[in-house]
Amino acid sequence: MFGKVLIANRGEIALRIHRACREMGIRTVAVHSTADADAMHVRLADEAICIGPPSATDSYLNIPAIISAAEIAQADAIHPGYGFLSENARFAEIVEKHKIVWIGPDPEHIRKMGDKVEAKRTAAALGLPLVPGSDGPVNTPEEAIAVANEIGYPVLVKAASGGGGRGMKVIPDAASLPSLMAQAKAEAKAAFGDDTVYIEKYLNEPRHIEFQVFGDGKGGAIHLGERDCSLQRRHQKVLEEAPSPALNGDQRAEMGEIVRQAVAKLKYRGAGTMEFLYEDGKFYFIEMNTRLQVEHPVTEAVTGIDLVREQIRVAAGLPLSVTQEQVRFEGHAIECRINAEDPLTFAPSPGRVTDFHAPGGLHVRVDSALYDGYRIPPYYDSLIAKLIVYGSTRNEALMRLRRALEEFVIHGPKTTIPLQQAIIEAPEFIDGEYSIKWLERWLASRAA
Repeated sequence: MFGKVLIANRGEIALRIHRACREMGIRTVAVHSTADADAMHVRLADEAICIGPPSATDSYLNIPAIISAAEIAQADAIHPGYGFLSENARFAEIVEKHKIVWIGPDPEHIRKMGDKVEAKRTAAALGLPLVPGSDGPVNTPEEAIAVANEIGYPVLVKAASGGGGRGMKVIPDAASLPSLMAQAKAEAKAAFGDDTVYIEKYLNEPRHIEFQVFGDGKGGAIHLGERDCSLQRRHQKVLEEAPSPALNGDQRAEMGEIVRQAVAKLKYRGAGTMEFLYEDGKFYFIEMNTRLQVEHPVTEAVTGIDLVREQIRVAAGLPLSVTQEQVRFEGHAIECRINAEDPLTFAPSPGRVTDFHAPGGLHVRVDSALYDGYRIPPYYDSLIAKLIVYGSTRNEALMRLRRALEEFVIHGPKTTIPLQQAIIEAPEFIDGEYSIKWLERWLASRAA
C-alpha cells in the first residue's frame, strides 16, 4: 500500500480523498493555490505545497507544478479527484513517466472515452446500446442532412470533445440544420479547440441514468448499480438519487450485467461511470466518465462500499474488495448539490461564511470543506457542499432530506439550499416522475 498520496484537487473532494487516505493509514499531501491557503484540506493534510496563484490555469491545471510538488514531497501516488486534470490523459502519462502511481484508469482509456466519437465506436464494439446517429464525425451540412433524414428529426448536433451543453444544438428540421450546425462547430472550437461534431437522434423526455463500474485492469469488473441524474439545469446536475425511481430490479440487473461485461472486456482499471439516456424502457449510451463522480456518495450509501478506498486499493495493485455476487443494494439515497449561488438568478455568490452548521442525525452525511470564517473564493466552481441522506425507502429518504435541509445553515454567501427545498416539494419529484427536461420547465414556471 502507498505511504503517501498527493491530492491534486481542492474543496470537498480533496477533503473526501484525505479522509479515505487517513482511514487507510496513508499520509497526504495537499497542493493549493494562494487563494486556498486556508482551505480545510490544506489544514488537515500532513503536508501542503503552494503550486501557484488563484487562477486554475496557473495552479490546479499546472502540470509541472503538481509533478514538482509530488517529487518534493516524495509522494507514491497522485489522486486527481474529479474535474481539473482528472480526465487528462497527458497528465496521467506524465505522472506514470515520473514513476508515480496514477490513481485512475489507464491513460489510453481516458483518451479513448474522452473523445465522444471514439467512445461511441468503443461502446458499440463492447455491445452497449447506442442512440441512433452518425457513425463518426459529420463535416458538412450535406453529410448531416443525410444522417438526419435516415434517423428522423429532431436531431442533436454535439461536440466530439465537449460537455456541459457547449457545442450542442437541437435541430428541428433540414432548413435550420446548416446554420445551427455552424453555431455548434463554432462553440466547440471556442470551448475545446476542436470543432468536430456528430449527430444523434433527439429523444423527447429521457431520463439520465448512469451506472457505477469498477475494474481491476486485468479483466475483473463489477457494477455498483445506477444513479438517476435527471434533475439538471443547463446540462449541470442538481440532485441525484440511487436507485432510480424509473427502474425495477430486473432492469437494474440486466443493464448492470451489460456494463459489467463491457468494463471487463475493456480491461478497465479503477472507477468509471457509464452514462445513458433512458426512455420507454430502452437505454442509450452517451458517454463514459473515467473518474470518480461528484454524486458517488449515493452509491456508497446504498452499497456500503467506499469508492475512494476502492480506487486506492486497485491503483496499488490489490484485487477488488468484493465480487459482483457480494454487492448488495439496500435502501434509497439522495444527494443535493449546494452551490454558492443566488437561488433565483444563479449568479455566483462568493465571500465569507459568517455562520456554518451542518445537519446531522442518523443517515445524514455532509461533504463540505466549509467552516465558520472561511472565505469562498470567486475563482472556482461554485459547489460548496453535498448533502446526502439515506433511508430504507425513498419516502423515508425524502422525509429525512426535508429535515436535513431545514437544519442546514450557511450564512454570508447566498446558496441554493432554498432551491433544493422547493424542488423536493414539487409533486413530480415526490412521485419520481421527471425527465432531464423537467427542472428547466419547472424553473421557468417559477420565474413567470
